[in-house]
Amino acid sequence: MTETDTTMTPRERWHCLFDGRRPDRIPTDYQATKEVTARLLSELDCADLDSLFQKLDIDGRRIIEPRYIGPLDKDHPDRDYWGVGLTSIPYETGAYTEATYNPLAGAESPADVKAHRWPNPDDFNYAEVADILAADDGRHVVQGGRYEPFLLYVSLRGMEQAYEDLLCNPDIADAILGRLFEVHYEINRRIFEAGRGRIDLTYIAEDLGSQSGPLMSLEVYRRFLLPNQIRMADLARQYGIHIMYHTDGAARIFLPDLIDRVGIELLNPIQWRCPGMDREGLARDFGDRVIFHGSIENQQTLPFGTTDEVKREVRQARKIFEHSRWICGPCHNIQPITPTANILAMYQSVNE
Repeated sequence: MTETDTTMTPRERWHCLFDGRRPDRIPTDYQATKEVTARLLSELDCADLDSLFQKLDIDGRRIIEPRYIGPLDKDHPDRDYWGVGLTSIPYETGAYTEATYNPLAGAESPADVKAHRWPNPDDFNYAEVADILAADDGRHVVQGGRYEPFLLYVSLRGMEQAYEDLLCNPDIADAILGRLFEVHYEINRRIFEAGRGRIDLTYIAEDLGSQSGPLMSLEVYRRFLLPNQIRMADLARQYGIHIMYHTDGAARIFLPDLIDRVGIELLNPIQWRCPGMDREGLARDFGDRVIFHGSIENQQTLPFGTTDEVKREVRQARKIFEHSRWICGPCHNIQPITPTANILAMYQSVNE
């Protein structure tokens, strides 16, 4: 499949949706593990991701991040600049990086949190962001800056202790989340400054849902996460940057706050098999206020379905979101078990 002769660039399609208008066709996006990307580049004879996007008519994002140039722990080269120890855990067809050392696991007070060696926003090369964007052709939307504090909290503290803190150790939770916000706010501000108006969207996220229900109560979310998500979104809006929000799972109870208070404009990834996340209900209740991103199911349909079943699901989504704004793509990272034919079927069928 070659790039179609259309009147809009990928970036223009995204901005049509942000402006509440219909583009010339349904936009698409791409999320996959590095193993899947390497396989597609090889099998489709593409030199790089841009070539892959062009061959499959993918309106994908270009993601920029400043490079860390600060000090690291020389005695523990496996630890990142947050102090988290990382290990590559292999599985049959690839590998995931997991946190295997939690530097704040033993923290017993806000003083212990303060004593941790936190990264300094000065320790990143923002000039490279400006240089990359100066050379960019402007064809694709640019995503810059990210904020997903509780995911990082879990790596700093350990998952069980992290959730326990929200109920039993609010002073420690406030101390860690407060410091994470301060660091990310300044890093993102400098990214936005370096972007000079060329950053289109930023990524605010937190996995609020599991496969079967919320991971925390609405009250806990409002107490610990909502206020700083609002502040981070407000920062992006000062620079004319749109808000993309990611949450996995059954997150329906959080959507009114995310849309009305945080002001998100794009919701990813729409795991529609989870309770409360049915596509029809989301389109009915929120279709006039948010862009839906993803929704092509990658736990069953993409990895285990036939190409006809993939195409059928794309057609279903196209019909359900007919009067909404929708960007077609997988509902999360495409996994290595997914056949190439199914990936091609998703992208080739969306605008048939």
